[in-house]
Amino acid sequence: MDITFYKYQGTGNDFIMVDGRAFSLGADPVSRIHALCHRRFGIGADGLILLQDKTGYDFEMFYYNADGTQSMCGNGARCAVAFAKFLGIISENTHFLAIDGPHRAKISGDWVALEMGNVEAIQPAGQDFFVDTGSPHHVRQVDDLDQYDVLGEGRAIRNDLATYPQGTNVNFMKPLSDTEIQVRTFERGVEDETLSCGTGVTACALVYGAQRNQQSITITTFGGNLEVGFVKNPAGGFEQIVLSGPAKQVFSGKISLPEAT
Repeated sequence: MDITFYKYQGTGNDFIMVDGRAFSLGADPVSRIHALCHRRFGIGADGLILLQDKTGYDFEMFYYNADGTQSMCGNGARCAVAFAKFLGIISENTHFLAIDGPHRAKISGDWVALEMGNVEAIQPAGQDFFVDTGSPHHVRQVDDLDQYDVLGEGRAIRNDLATYPQGTNVNFMKPLSDTEIQVRTFERGVEDETLSCGTGVTACALVYGAQRNQQSITITTFGGNLEVGFVKNPAGGFEQIVLSGPAKQVFSGKISLPEAT
């Protein structure tokens, strides 16, 4: 069976997009997703996204990491909004459902501003921090980010099951100014460093913004720049969190759907 797919990227975080309104990956799609996302034997991507109809919403986004696990993905959601516009499902504004709940977003050209879910608190994690921005994120501030062992340290923290029984994403951030940081992320589910991570840069922006009493942070990643704005509420949590950045279609094609195993 051949399927039509579209490849999108948001600051280097790349995704396979499939219109799932009249298509299903099957009851157990993990092996198929893993095969399609494989960078040697498949299309190659950090994850796969299906858009499906959902009553009360413009669409529902189903995001799968490259290993077939599900989570919320900020850059993936921004790309899903761009894909929904390409398909004619939306125009400029949208209200859609993801694994962590409802989201609203606005698209202008290739720039997508995505409303994230509220964050109750930043939690201490030893000398570091933990933030749940729809996906779990460990945040560590470092001085020399370019030379830092992101793979080694990231993998160790991600697999510290005594602290994180379900695993975690791991982010390393370096201050550049009072309103700008650089971020590198080791992603759970990809099990590698990615060029960018939307929920990760959001977690880092909240940590850094709280430290510097700022409500808007620009984030530099290897894949490009993102912006995060937010409001800190009296209880110490965060709301009106908006992740903004580019989302672009790279190419499209057809591929034979791998057999489920």
